[in-house]
Amino acid sequence: EALTREAKAAVRAAVENEQPFFLYMAHYAVHAPFQADPRFSEHYRDSGKTDPAQAFATLIEGMDKSLGDLLAQLDELQIAENTLVLFLGDNGSDAPLGHEHQVASAAPLRGRKGAHYEGGMRVPFIAAWARGHADNACQQRLPIAAGAIQPQLAAVYDLFPTVLAACDIRLPAGLPCDGQRLDRLLRGQSDPEHAQTFLMHYPHAPHRSDYFTVYRQGEWKVIYHYYPSPASEGSHYQLFNLERDPFESNNLAAREPQRLRDLMDGLREQLQAQGAQYPLAANGGPLEPQLPPPQL
Repeated sequence: EALTREAKAAVRAAVENEQPFFLYMAHYAVHAPFQADPRFSEHYRDSGKTDPAQAFATLIEGMDKSLGDLLAQLDELQIAENTLVLFLGDNGSDAPLGHEHQVASAAPLRGRKGAHYEGGMRVPFIAAWARGHADNACQQRLPIAAGAIQPQLAAVYDLFPTVLAACDIRLPAGLPCDGQRLDRLLRGQSDPEHAQTFLMHYPHAPHRSDYFTVYRQGEWKVIYHYYPSPASEGSHYQLFNLERDPFESNNLAAREPQRLRDLMDGLREQLQAQGAQYPLAANGGPLEPQLPPPQL
């Protein structure tokens, strides 16, 4: 609530001074340790959930109220039509429910924050003009399809060039930009030119998943485990088809050896292109991912 009050004051000051504004609103209460928001505790008292889960639910409801208050202020200040709202998370769900590598806190997806499964990697993302109006010049520059669901792959870093374009700002010369504009995707269309690859590299420990690299190419996803463990089914490799199996319940590594090898080639190339760091091997050198044999 304190953050909401400060955010509203900053927005009001910008409008009164006739200045454009960028508001980054991070509701960090939705984070461990989970301390219940007493305004909403009674709503979950009889839910049958654990105390931490009930506390988490109150924090989510508090965030929802905060966003509602901010949107109401945009209407009050008569700037809703000119205000682009982007709502997203920076990692998968961390709700204190179930095991971190199973279907639980991010159900129906497997895993949670910090995990190499989709429940730890996919994030909610909603884009909208605070009040839609087809004749608004800003909205004509970046039309957003109302009520559309976009299944095509995109990443958080795609927001940077998208927002610059919406504000009619050129990318500064010489500034690297990893992302691609989301214009066509936000219109509800497919974009064949948008990258269909994604790399997530975590060469560290300890966390809910340790020492891993994930590489996605279209509907296929490979997880490479630098140190096989029971959590990785005792193997370096896990391979999933996310279109047919978004819940990552069927490891295809043994049945699709050529597909696995092709994705591992892409994974290694991406790591090299990014100058990635690797875990340390027993001899002190870098422990780089290994290609699987032609047949497992």
